[in-house]
Amino acid sequence: MTDKPSVIRETDEDARNQARNLMHTAAHAALAVIDPETGFPSVSRVLTAMDTDGAPVILVSGLSSHTKALVKDPRASALFGEPGKGDPLAHPRLTVRCSAERVDRQGDAHARTRELFLERHPKSKLYIDFPDFCFFRLVPLDASLNGGFGRAYILSAEDLVIL
Repeated sequence: MTDKPSVIRETDEDARNQARNLMHTAAHAALAVIDPETGFPSVSRVLTAMDTDGAPVILVSGLSSHTKALVKDPRASALFGEPGKGDPLAHPRLTVRCSAERVDRQGDAHARTRELFLERHPKSKLYIDFPDFCFFRLVPLDASLNGGFGRAYILSAEDLVIL
């Protein structure tokens, strides 16, 4: 048995900043959920904004399969990062494992979330108040950052929080 060196680097402040930057500059993410009917993973693209503590926020329709999945099982993952020119695997990306928390439409958090979302996505004003639409906070549990070739990190939820 041979001891192989770990490809995971020790998480440092540069990795934390890169991870936060990937989340905060993203206009959208790929959201993975567990389909309650089949038990299989399902992926969809969602618009994202950031709450004041750095948690991603999504606005979704109650008619969508990913919303129905989050209501049944709040476990989800979100992939942030845009491939650029050339090899798409050479560009930074962040996978955040999270627990989705529905934002109560009657609570104070809804007004704050609505305002933050509209700042990021002004065109969502067309549908943001439809009765079947709701917000979910994607509360990070941990994350995996691929910062480029040879730059892999595991981050904790605390690494992603804005202080």
